[in-house]
Amino acid sequence: MEKSTIQFTKMHGAGNDYIYVNTLLYNIKDPAKASIEWSKPHFGIGSDGLILIGEATEPDADFSMRIFNNDGSEAMMCGNGTRCVAKFLHDKGLTDKNPIRLQTLSGIKVLNLHLNADNKVETVTVDMGEPILKQPAQFGVHGGKATNWELTADGHQFIGTFVSMGNPHFVIFLDDKYELDANPDSDKELFPINHFGPILEHHDVFPQRCNIEFAQILPDGTIRMRVWERGSGITLACGTGACATAVAAKLTGRRPSESNIQMDGGTLNIKWDEATNHILMTGPAAVSFEGEIALPE
Repeated sequence: MEKSTIQFTKMHGAGNDYIYVNTLLYNIKDPAKASIEWSKPHFGIGSDGLILIGEATEPDADFSMRIFNNDGSEAMMCGNGTRCVAKFLHDKGLTDKNPIRLQTLSGIKVLNLHLNADNKVETVTVDMGEPILKQPAQFGVHGGKATNWELTADGHQFIGTFVSMGNPHFVIFLDDKYELDANPDSDKELFPINHFGPILEHHDVFPQRCNIEFAQILPDGTIRMRVWERGSGITLACGTGACATAVAAKLTGRRPSESNIQMDGGTLNIKWDEATNHILMTGPAAVSFEGEIALPE
């Protein structure tokens, strides 16, 4: 007889929070519906979506992950999610491998675990692979170059950089007249992400929609970034978005090959390894709480 309830773990990487379920133990027949219902604040667990951890189907991988946004759409990749999967697998004793090779819809990601004194995962470095700077055909975008794209949204012209980290990102460095954070002592205008984020996500040039990053360089060289995620809206952090932002900063001459990306939920270190052309992302993974919930009817 199938179980009517499942055990879940709520985890976050720099505030990017998902519900994690071990599908080696539980069968989630309709993960899209489950993600929509469970992700609702007040009426569910509340999250950016649902991540299913399961067996790998590729021989070179140890485990697999599937990601569903809180609108039910399936995502290709989540950098913050991969770090939490590594912590889940190690801390629950499902593997003692380090590194862990994780199968995603964007390929196999290599996760290097950094442990604390209690032998628990504290931070994880993820080899995110090579950034794709020529627009992938599957995203249907137009152009032919990565930088200096010009898009118009509600009469406002944006210039940005398209980077794929296995999922599509459009990175916009904002003019100095804007603020990304509310500052009552500033005469600058707070940029309306809630307005322009969804318009750009659904822009005609992105028939499969796109993740949108808004960024500025701080005086100490840190990059302040806020993200409008495809299928989730504003989230506290986005690992692939942080990678794309660091790549865009390097391509446009704003930063060297290593940057700290400060998001609403925390900071990630992103390094573009020039020897391998791979992007290395290092950041935290944390458990919020665990519980039991009924499967959707």
